[in-house]
Amino acid sequence: MSAGGALGASLLPALVAQEKSSVPPSSPKNIEALSELVCLADFEAAARERMSVTAYEYIASGAADEITIRWNREAFDKLALRPRVLVDVERIDTSVELFGQKLDFPILLAPTALHRLVHPEGEVETARGAGVAKATFVVSSFSTRRFEDIAHATSEPLWFQLYDLAKDRHGLVRDLVQELKGLGCRALCVTVDAPVVGARNRQARAHFRIPDDFDTPYYDRKKAKLYAGLPVMGSFTWDDIAWLRSTTDLPLLLKGILNPEDADLAIRSGVNGLIVSNHGGRCLDTLPATISVLPQIIERVARRVPVLVDGGVRRGTDVMKAVALGAKAVLIGRPYLYGLAAGGASGVSKVVEVLRNEFTMAMALTGRRSLAEIDRSVVW
Repeated sequence: MSAGGALGASLLPALVAQEKSSVPPSSPKNIEALSELVCLADFEAAARERMSVTAYEYIASGAADEITIRWNREAFDKLALRPRVLVDVERIDTSVELFGQKLDFPILLAPTALHRLVHPEGEVETARGAGVAKATFVVSSFSTRRFEDIAHATSEPLWFQLYDLAKDRHGLVRDLVQELKGLGCRALCVTVDAPVVGARNRQARAHFRIPDDFDTPYYDRKKAKLYAGLPVMGSFTWDDIAWLRSTTDLPLLLKGILNPEDADLAIRSGVNGLIVSNHGGRCLDTLPATISVLPQIIERVARRVPVLVDGGVRRGTDVMKAVALGAKAVLIGRPYLYGLAAGGASGVSKVVEVLRNEFTMAMALTGRRSLAEIDRSVVW
């Protein structure tokens, strides 16, 4: 059987079994509720009922007027698909290879902060869900659990996201990278688009703050600098990227690339991959939609390194459009957090499976049997 399996094949029966084993006895309605969630939009509504107002506002909100959040979705919606018919699509292969790692499908879990806001086990529970769904999880520097504990919870590969490479932290970063590699980390993502936070008005109105009892092992809140009352992510330069490249042989990706000139500089700095991202619309408002920028980055990169993309992916057709425009894979953020809130590991797994199944359907319905057959001719 190919990685995608026969059309219509699904892991949902396994998910039901996982739901029964992982849902707390005090939440008997969780299993029934998850069975009613059939698309990613359903998970947000279900999660909102279970989350505190401050947690929901922190996760759902963006910067300023949230125009970029809206554009991320509108840009996907405006792209029409061009199908081919009478193609033998009995077998669909959704697999892709990234940095020597074979993925069953081109969907990763993006680095997102503070998972304990929505589940008491935090990133450990997310990792359990990623394991069931066979998805690669990128652990955030703002994790509320240690990488070692997260790694023990899943058999799937983990990546790690770094925020701050400032020179006064080089020693700490070097030690952390060595520790991560020893624990099986398969790649590093450096977020480069957030030296400071954006104008997060909804978050401010909700008076969000990191709960005092949260452990943040990779972020020292006592030493954090503040900007507009919120922690500074970290200011660093291309020299720091070159330094990090010289310290490790792990694959290195830069997350937050929107300008083709920066894509060129990144490749010259020795990075192994790029993630086209506008930080989910959470930093600088009125940045363009990532799917709109993707073709320019792909053209400039000219296949020198793999390019991934995040921002607004909510349907399998979105994954199809991203791959058609040159992305090797997509990352999702808010949707799997809503899954975590709605049903723990089972919710995370089901979010991935819904999106994967929709992508498989989109491939069959456009007459594409593998990712190699998905090119720009798929987009009208």
